[in-house]
Amino acid sequence: MARSMGPRFKVARRLGVNVFNHPKALNRGIKKQKLSEYGEQLLEKQKLKAYYGVLEKQFRRYVFEAMSSKEKSEIVLIQRLEMRLDNIVYRMGFGSTLRQSRQMVTHGHIRVNGQKVDIPSYKLKVGDVISLKEASKKTDMFVENFNSILPSVNYIEKDLESLSGTIKNMPNIEDIPVDVKFPKIIEFYSKN
Repeated sequence: MARSMGPRFKVARRLGVNVFNHPKALNRGIKKQKLSEYGEQLLEKQKLKAYYGVLEKQFRRYVFEAMSSKEKSEIVLIQRLEMRLDNIVYRMGFGSTLRQSRQMVTHGHIRVNGQKVDIPSYKLKVGDVISLKEASKKTDMFVENFNSILPSVNYIEKDLESLSGTIKNMPNIEDIPVDVKFPKIIEFYSKN
């Protein structure tokens, strides 16, 4: 249930990237500074962590799972982060922000394959169907969000009539909207 509750705009300015998808996040000037190799690695890690709203312990576990897999670590890491339930709810357009999507999951508005799931970090699979519970389909805000926000990724298929979506395939690195250098993140954790 832990999540980052700090000042979002300060974090976005420090990282130099609008990781919260808010139009006013980078209105003030960004100070550019020369970073060491370690500083660059740390900055890339912090960007990805801030974008997904994952705290350090869980993010570290995701990275070590990716490093121990037989596939390319960067792809496994992004697939693990993208296939979290709160992120998929955001990508489908049920919530207008990642924080709102996370709250929808924890409050029990979301169904996965017809079953209630209220764990934001729940790992989804290809073919899973994500929908609103019946009572939540009457909430205007959820319906308007779902109908107005088009999925920004090609691995999700939306069904506007039933207010649901299906995961068609696994995501790729091109599917994330934040510019992150994944090798630097892997280097950061390989030294620890």
